[in-house]
Parts: sequence; C-alpha cells; structure tokens
Amino acid sequence: MSVDIASGGSVGGTIVSPSRRGWRIPRALAWAAVAPFAAWAVARVGGLERGSLTTQIMTGTPYVAAGSLLPVLVGVLARNRAATAVALVTTAALGFSVLPRAIGSAEAGSGPPLRVLTLNMLFGHAEPGAVMDLVRRLKPDVLSTQELTPGMVDKLDAAGIGELLPHRVLQAEWSAGGSGLYSRHPMTPLENLFRPVGHNMPAATITLPGAKPVEFVDVHPYPPLGSQVHDWTEAIGAFPPASPDTIRILAGDFNASLDHAVMRRFLDKGYADAADRAGQGLTPTWPAGRSVPPLITIDHVVVDERVAVNEVSVHTVPGTDHRAVFADLRLPS
Repeated sequence: MSVDIASGGSVGGTIVSPSRRGWRIPRALAWAAVAPFAAWAVARVGGLERGSLTTQIMTGTPYVAAGSLLPVLVGVLARNRAATAVALVTTAALGFSVLPRAIGSAEAGSGPPLRVLTLNMLFGHAEPGAVMDLVRRLKPDVLSTQELTPGMVDKLDAAGIGELLPHRVLQAEWSAGGSGLYSRHPMTPLENLFRPVGHNMPAATITLPGAKPVEFVDVHPYPPLGSQVHDWTEAIGAFPPASPDTIRILAGDFNASLDHAVMRRFLDKGYADAADRAGQGLTPTWPAGRSVPPLITIDHVVVDERVAVNEVSVHTVPGTDHRAVFADLRLPS
C-alpha cells in the first residue's frame, strides 16, 4: 500500500511532546538554609551566647546579617512561603541589630571639646614614631594605651610625648597587662572607682579648662578565651554606671563588640558607643597588620549619653594588631 503525497494525500496522527517538569529547589532545602541564620538571630536578639566559643563567634554578626539574604532567595526559589517568611523576619532582626551602627545618630555638639585617642600597643611593639604622628596630627587631649610596657614608655618619652601630653597615669608592665593614660591637661589618679578584673585599668580625673572635671577609665579586660570568658563577663559587668553628677568616659580594648549581650547591658547603664553614634560602628579594629584585613570591632570609646560625638575615625598603626580609635567629643556645657 502506498500514499500519494503529490496528489494531496496526507498522513494523519498527533505529535506528542514529552512533558517537562520545572526545576525547583526542594522545600526542605529552604528550611535547611534559614535554620542556622534564624538560630543566630534568636541568640543575638535574646543575648543567649554562652561560653567561650559562642561568645567569640558572636562578633561575626554583621557578616551573618549580610549573608541572611541568601535564605530569603532560597525560600523564594523553593516556593516555600513559610520558610521565606521566617527568612525575612530573620534578616530584619539581624539588620535592625547591625545597620544603625553604619547610619549613626549623633548631632554635632558645641560644648567644651575633648579629643580622645585609644590604642592597644601589642606588648609595646607599636611603632612609637607612628604613634607620635597620630598624636601630632589628631591632637588628642587624652591618649589611652593598652599593653603598655616600660620599654614603650621609654620610647614614647624619647619621641617627645611629654611635650604634647605632659600628664600621665601609668601602670606599665612587661606583659599584656600594662596600661596607661597620657593627657594634655592635669590628671589625678582615681582610686576605688570600680574593681578591675583582668589587665591593669587605670582611672583618672582630668581637669579641663572651661568644663567640669571628667572621669576617664583605660579599659582592657581579658579576652573571652576559654575559662577567661567568666573574667571577661565579670570585668565588663563591674564597670561603674553613668552618674548624674559626673561625666565619665571609658576607652580601650574591650575585647567585646556591640553584638555581645554583656556589652549592651553595660551601655544601658547610661553610656553610648562613640563610633556607633558617628556611623562608624561597623569599622573593624582587629586584627590589623596581618595577611587578612581587620574583621571585628572590639576597640571602643564609650561616652556618657550627655556627651556629643562630632567625629570618629580609625587608624592603622604599624607594629600592633589593633587599630587606633579617635573620637572628637563635646562635653555638656
């Protein structure tokens, strides 16, 4: 049998195309993606970090906040509305915890100025010439130093620090425990303000022209490593609350970020982080001078809530793994 196509014959039939299933991310994968970020958000908002490990990794919250956008995308691609909703709430919670530090809330003040510079000198290995360059350029009224050794004291004296910051309250040691305050204005050692836990943390009353005396604390608790996490928690908890009769400033290496519950509880006692107010709260200060860039923010200038913050800047100093933090403050009139 034959079919005459030329004469108009036709072949009947139906063309059948194979069915195609659209590619989709499994719904379970959406939950797997959002779960760790949601747990982190709960721990951060609730202040639930416990022990050394979770305390240390909590400093990574800004990076986790940025990464929390990924589970939102996964949830959308998986068409998992519940997982997407949880991911959005997680991102919002982490964002509200972190983003204000980059925005700032400070208003310029016009009261008496107080310029503060703080630096951890890494066992006295910071280059004294670089430190003096910062002092000459930024013109701080107070230099707060941590890990200040007797050898570093001699090097700074030889570099001329006494001409610019002639007043001092020093507790130098040949270890990480040394600390010291240098001031442009007269200082009186302040005893029994609080019970220091950890490294030396000298305090002093600074007499300023045209302003009431200011209490100043050089801060350096132990880092929250291993069993030292308990000393670290106790040290920050022991810092004195703000006083209506006194302006107090604390500056140094807190070994803590604003993502630590103990640090937030301390600030709730009437203080504010100067970098946070100036929109520089996400600028990392440690580790500096290494193959990796600075990652976390653990060096702070903390001020009484009544103090205005005009400017905050962060500076790399050769020889130390911490960056210097400078704050231009205005005291209440």
